[in-house]
Amino acid sequence: MPRHRNRQPSAPDTGTCSRLHLAEAIPCRRRDPAAGMLLLLAILLCNGCAMVGPDFTAPEAETSEQWTDDKTAGISQQHADYSVWWKVFNDPILDTLIGSAYKQNLSLQIAGLRVLEARAQLGIVTGSLYPQLQQSSGSYSYNRGRETPLTDKYFNAAAAGFDAAWELDFWGKFRRGVESADANLLASVASYDDVLVTLTAEVARNYVLIRVLEERIRVARQNIRIQERSLELTTAQFESGSVTELDMQQATTQLRNTQASIPNLTISLDRARHALSILLGMPPQDLEGMLGSGGDIPTAPAEVAVGIPAELLRRRPDIRQAELQAAAQSSQVGIAHAELLPSFSLFGSFGWSVNDAGNDDLGDLFDSNSFRFSTGPSFQWKILNYGRLKNQVRVQDARLEQLLVNYENAVLGASAEVKDAISGFLNSKLEAQYRQQSAAAAKRSSDLSLLQYTEGITLYQSVLDTNRQLVAQQDTYAQARGNIATNLIALYKALGGGWETRQGGDFVPEATRQKMGERTDWGDLLEVPKDQLPSRKPGADPWRSPDW
Repeated sequence: MPRHRNRQPSAPDTGTCSRLHLAEAIPCRRRDPAAGMLLLLAILLCNGCAMVGPDFTAPEAETSEQWTDDKTAGISQQHADYSVWWKVFNDPILDTLIGSAYKQNLSLQIAGLRVLEARAQLGIVTGSLYPQLQQSSGSYSYNRGRETPLTDKYFNAAAAGFDAAWELDFWGKFRRGVESADANLLASVASYDDVLVTLTAEVARNYVLIRVLEERIRVARQNIRIQERSLELTTAQFESGSVTELDMQQATTQLRNTQASIPNLTISLDRARHALSILLGMPPQDLEGMLGSGGDIPTAPAEVAVGIPAELLRRRPDIRQAELQAAAQSSQVGIAHAELLPSFSLFGSFGWSVNDAGNDDLGDLFDSNSFRFSTGPSFQWKILNYGRLKNQVRVQDARLEQLLVNYENAVLGASAEVKDAISGFLNSKLEAQYRQQSAAAAKRSSDLSLLQYTEGITLYQSVLDTNRQLVAQQDTYAQARGNIATNLIALYKALGGGWETRQGGDFVPEATRQKMGERTDWGDLLEVPKDQLPSRKPGADPWRSPDW
C-alpha cells in the first residue's frame, strides 16, 4: 500500500493566464492607458487561476485487519460508543469527578485558549486576501527655508491623505496562507481533544488508585485485628507457661510490621488525592466531600468492544492533529514557491497638501487646487536571489516530509498502545482470578493454622507463615483488581475515547471569556458556534469577510 500521496507541487492551472506574458503587457501599458486597465482586469480575472505548491491529500497508513483473534474472550471487534466510556464502571462518583475536571481543569483551559489564539491567527491571514495597505495620514510642519522675494524664510506646511495597496493573489500565496491557518485551527481543536482524552483517563486512573489504596488499608486493618487476637492468645499462653517468650515476640513483630504498612499506604493515598485535586482544579480539602468515606474498586465489564483498527485513524485526536499539522505545512510549501514568481499589485493614493511659503494659506488645505492623487499597477520580481528563495522551498518541503513521517509514527504508536492495553486488560483479569483463589486459600490456611496452634497440634511458626501469606495475598489481590480497571482505562484512552465530551460546550469557561471580553475587543470570536469551525477541507472557502 502506498504510504504517501502525491506531494509534488501541482502545475498551475494556466487557462487564459498562459497567454499573459510580461513582455507583452508592459508595452501595452505604455501605448495606451486603456491597455493598462485591461491588463489590470486580466490580472483580476486570473486572481484565482493559479495555485502553486502541492495540494494536500490525507496520507495513507497501513493498519491491521483486527486487533486480536476473533475468539479472544473478553474482547469484541464490534463498534462501540466511547464518548462516555467511564460509565461502564457504573460509578456515580467517577461520573461527577470527570464532569468537574472538564469544567475546571487548568491544562484544558490553556488548550482552549490556544483554540482562541488560532481563531485570531486565522483572522490575520484572512485579512491578507484584501488590500494589505489601508491607511490615512496627516502632517503639519514648521519649516525654515531660503528667503526669496516671493517666499518667507519661515513657512508652514500641511498634508492629509489616504493610501492603499493591494497585492493580488495571482499565485495563490495568500489562499495557501488561509489553508495553513485553517489547518492550524483544526489542529488546535484536535490538540484540545487530545488533552481532554488524557484528562478523563488520568482522572479515572487516579480515582481507581485511590480506591485501591483505601482497599489495601482496609485489608491491612482487618489483618491487624486478626494479629491482635493472635498476640492476645500467645501472651495468655506465655503467662500460663504453655509457650515460650519467643512465640509472643514473634506475634508482636508480625503485628507491628502490619501496622507499619498503614502510614506508607496513607502517604500514597494522600498523594493520589492531591494529584486528583490538581486534575479537577480545586484545593485538596474540597475533594474530600466528593470522594466520600470510601468506595469499592471500580469493576470492569465482562466484555469490551474495541472496534477495528481502521476506526482508530478517525477517532484519535492526536492522529487527526498529526494529519492537520502536515496539511498546514503543505500550504507553506506553496507560499514559499510563490516567492519565486513575480507579484502584481494595485496602488492608489490621494490627498491634499499645501504650504504658506508662497501665496497659499493653510486654510486652503482642502481646496480643489490642493488635491493630488496617483494610482496604477506595479509588479515585483525577486530575481538574482542566489538560491535563497529556492532553498526556502526546500526547507518547507523537508518540514512537510518530517510531518508526514510523524503521522506514520503516530499511527504506529497508537496501534501499539491499543494492543498493549488489550494485552494488559486480558492478562490482568487472568491474574486477578488467580489472586482471588490464592487469597481465599491463604485465609483458609490462616484459620486452620491458628486453630491447630490453639489445640497444640502445630508450632506457632506455622501461624506466622500463614498470616504472612494472608496479608501478602489479600494486598496483592486488591492491587490486581485495580490493575483490571487501570488497564481498561488505558485501553479506552488508546482508542481515543472521551473527547466527545466537549461537543456542545465551550473551549473556554464562561468566566474566562467574560474576563477576556472586558479586557480586549474580541468581536464574535469568543462566541463562535462550534459548527462554524473550518470544515475537514482547510481553506475550501478562503474568501470570508475580514474583521474590519
